[in-house]
Amino acid sequence: MTDAQVGLVVATPIIIGFSIALHRMGVLQAYSTTIAVAASCLIAAVLFLQQ
Repeated sequence: MTDAQVGLVVATPIIIGFSIALHRMGVLQAYSTTIAVAASCLIAAVLFLQQ
């Protein structure tokens, strides 16, 4: 794995964790949380496979 792929593997769960935490605090709605999680997973997958 390259350094960029390791960064994606580390950063994506952090982004997902923050969005879930913001949802639990009432900052994000369920729809926004779902979109944030899906978008971060999709972006990470595309970038991971292109490396």
